[in-house]
Amino acid sequence: MTSASGQINVLGTELMPCSYDPMTGYYRTGCCENRGDDPGMHTVCSRVTESFLEYSASKGNDLSTPMPQYGFAGLKPGDQWCVCAMRWKEAFDAGMACDVVLESTHVSTLEYVDLAHLRAHAITAD
Repeated sequence: MTSASGQINVLGTELMPCSYDPMTGYYRTGCCENRGDDPGMHTVCSRVTESFLEYSASKGNDLSTPMPQYGFAGLKPGDQWCVCAMRWKEAFDAGMACDVVLESTHVSTLEYVDLAHLRAHAITAD
């Protein structure tokens, strides 16, 4: 995988892609980049689990149901996806956080989530 042009991850190195299948990111580039205009801060590269998907749906963000009108097939456990930083923190606080790929998680996530919490859920990219 190639890096996201000039963006930095939570480790202070170049941001790496999160997922091309499914295609993720606020800008649908495959990267959890932040250009300053994403109100949801989709900056945490997460490997979603069934419990996280259920938790997210219970909070009003159903990521499992396909929405073909938006080109969204719906997520299944094991998919990597750029999750909103505040949603990930909320899930973490509730004991429902999914794993994260630090190399693919944008540095701006640290405005909302402690690096130690991210490290506790760190995995390597697919």
